Amino acid sequence: MESLALNAGTLAGWGLELATRLMAGQRLLAAGNGGSAAEAQHLTAELVGRFDGEREPFSAISLHAESSAVTAIANDYGFERVFARQVSAHGREGDILMLFSTSGRSPNLLHAVDAARAAGITTWALTGAGPNPLTECADSSVAIDAVSASAQEGHLIALHAICRAFDAAVRRRRQEQRCSQEQ
Repeated sequence: MESLALNAGTLAGWGLELATRLMAGQRLLAAGNGGSAAEAQHLTAELVGRFDGEREPFSAISLHAESSAVTAIANDYGFERVFARQVSAHGREGDILMLFSTSGRSPNLLHAVDAARAAGITTWALTGAGPNPLTECADSSVAIDAVSASAQEGHLIALHAICRAFDAAVRRRRQEQRCSQEQ
């Protein structure tokens, strides 16, 4: 919990930045392995669906959820390239790649950061205890100082904090747009 409290500003900032970019037509790409994949997919579901209330859907893709692509890429290029290949295919300059990892050491996530950097994509990492290789190479990171299972619980709280800030920013900007149109 202390890690989350210390990083509340970063998480809120991510939510605001995510709102700015997704409202401008960019997208979020997300990935993780195992339980971290479930957290990444939870985040994309909140953005495509809804979190606190009704709003338009936004583009968010869970890279690990494309089972045919994942297995084909793993077969042809190795599991270490499974996310990097998809980042190169789906990512565009200005997009955000959010990576979830309790260890911060997964080669497939580290290669995804390299692919994102080459494409002009911003990278955010939500990890377990740091520093770790992923916190060191991502553009921004939040490390939860806890054992794996507790770090994943912290990741859920963190992604909900991001979504809360995101939804608040979207509501505020939509309201500002309505007000300016009425004038």
